[in-house]
Amino acid sequence: MVPLGWIGGVVGLILATTISLYANSLVANLHEFGGKRHIRYRDLSGFIYGKKAYALTWGLQYANLFMINVGYIILAGSALKAVYVLFRDDNDMKLPYFIALAGLACGVFAICIPHLSALRIWLAFSTFFSLVYIVVGFTLALKDAALAVSYALFLQLLLLILSSPDHAFSIGVNAPPRDYNIPGPKVGKIFTTIGAAANLVFAFNTGMLPEIQATVKPPVVQNMMKALYFQFTVGVLPMYAVTFMGYWAYGSDTSAYLLNNVNGPIWVKTFANISAFLQTVIALHIFASPMYEYLDTRFGIKGSALAMRNLSFRILVRGGYLAVTSLVSALLPFLGDFMSLTGAVSTFPLTFILANHMYLIAKKNQLSFLQKKWYWLNVVLFGCMSAAAAVAALRLIVVHSTTYDVFADL
Repeated sequence: MVPLGWIGGVVGLILATTISLYANSLVANLHEFGGKRHIRYRDLSGFIYGKKAYALTWGLQYANLFMINVGYIILAGSALKAVYVLFRDDNDMKLPYFIALAGLACGVFAICIPHLSALRIWLAFSTFFSLVYIVVGFTLALKDAALAVSYALFLQLLLLILSSPDHAFSIGVNAPPRDYNIPGPKVGKIFTTIGAAANLVFAFNTGMLPEIQATVKPPVVQNMMKALYFQFTVGVLPMYAVTFMGYWAYGSDTSAYLLNNVNGPIWVKTFANISAFLQTVIALHIFASPMYEYLDTRFGIKGSALAMRNLSFRILVRGGYLAVTSLVSALLPFLGDFMSLTGAVSTFPLTFILANHMYLIAKKNQLSFLQKKWYWLNVVLFGCMSAAAAVAALRLIVVHSTTYDVFADL
């Protein structure tokens, strides 16, 4: 919202929701293309295009997942730091230290949870932790916004009583409690706006729809569509609520991590930050699982999860993967920039460009001339948006890298 303002932010969120539902519905309708179920996105791509497309899609997916995991570790580290500053103001512990601790926690969790099937009970905890963050963030932001409005109204009333109406009104207008102007110079605003567009599509898409819906019951396509309709209507409401409330309360000062802005009882903020941290650890494991699954299959890891060979493999491989992820997170802890870059280099191609082109190729004999032009228009449009967003995201990372040192304490 900060790089877009009220109008751009609201319109952008609604557009991102709509086009994400549209693009994912194209993939869902190809789930049984050719008379067989495609439970991996790369399987569907390979079936339509061939082996090279399979490898390209695989690479984009894992680049996407790696960037998502980088973002999760930055978020987890930010949550831990937020807990620390609630009780200490010495600033001895920097963000990179907390990112390292978050990476360690994610590594221990990944080693202890060998398969996604062992994650079932943790998904309930993840939902609970998410609700805690949403409820606390929304409630405290609402309280802060209400206090700011009440304070402004009180000052306005007081000035109306003590001085002339014109003078009182001018003072009230010139001292607004929040600033909703888009920050930065004109050129900077252009790049941040483009980057924000990539952030919006990243927020709604993973590039893993077939994998997520792999166990859905028949009729498969109809049930996938029901799930998508629910996700992009009811499912987006909590995100809308927190986003709009946070921006209303804090304006252009809104942090990428909302709990850094809110005011309230220390124990409530501590509980919310710890919940955000724990939810991030669980969510990261879900998005890292395709990588773990591939490596387990590639190296023939079978049998008991507690077998010495299997346990050693998880410690070495999963621990090594998360160590690299944590290092990248600590080197460049710019959460918003990484979200923009991820949206540009992987989410746009996977979710929008590839989905439209696959549908065009798969259904070419059933489409009219105008329909074919429509899908080509989408391919070209989203291709241009992807390129522009990548340039904008890289520029933001370079600018922030020159402003801050590596291992910056943000």
